[in-house]
Amino acid sequence: MTGKMEGNVALVTAGSTGIGLATARKFASEGASVVIANRNIEAGNRAVELIKGEGGEATFVQTDVSLAADVEAAVNKTVEVYGGLNYSVNSAVSATLGVPITELTEEEWARTIDTNLKGVWPSMKYEIRHMLQNGGGSIVNISSTAGGKGMPGLGAYVASEFGLNGLTKTAALEYTEAGIRINAVMPGTTETPLLEKALADAAAAGMDSMREQFMTMTPVNRFARPEEIAEAVVWLSSDAASFVTGTNFPVDGGMLEM
Repeated sequence: MTGKMEGNVALVTAGSTGIGLATARKFASEGASVVIANRNIEAGNRAVELIKGEGGEATFVQTDVSLAADVEAAVNKTVEVYGGLNYSVNSAVSATLGVPITELTEEEWARTIDTNLKGVWPSMKYEIRHMLQNGGGSIVNISSTAGGKGMPGLGAYVASEFGLNGLTKTAALEYTEAGIRINAVMPGTTETPLLEKALADAAAAGMDSMREQFMTMTPVNRFARPEEIAEAVVWLSSDAASFVTGTNFPVDGGMLEM
């Protein structure tokens, strides 16, 4: 398989499902070798088999992004297997829907912050350290439209994504002179297994209208496909976006304009 990213290497956290998987497949279709880093071994191996079946090259590394040692090991493994790291996409996510802040448990809060915000810090830390030694690279963090507006019932998620957007901008300013571009993509509501589970949990809790609420928040009147988000991620990673850094880039069907 050949493409505009031939000879380059991409690391995708949570790359076995949803937006992460679509992004990993898109990188592979453009010729990059891909490392999928996530906790679930079975899902990770399935993703690798899928990419290889499509003619791409991929490796799985079991990784919990909330553990700095795991992230460091994933970056080291990427360099060991493929000889470098050009693109990183940090896409691990956790969310609790429909719970006001007075009802959030400490566990729910910690799980969301640890995955969506705290987990991206060591990811970027070790990704950037390697890129500093090797002439630069590109990092894209998967944020959310929840990082651009308040959303009732999503307190921990909104807080984590606002924090992630700020962290992205700061890191971009710190390392732009070193040739490292860092951006965030802010997807709107996207058809992923995580969303379907969250909506099912909300319905089980008596919030049957949650799906309709998200739909009415999206001017294009549909949810995104993961592949649509992946297109933006890979474009931001590529040389075509060489003058773009520090951006929180909405791919949301107009949601933030509502």
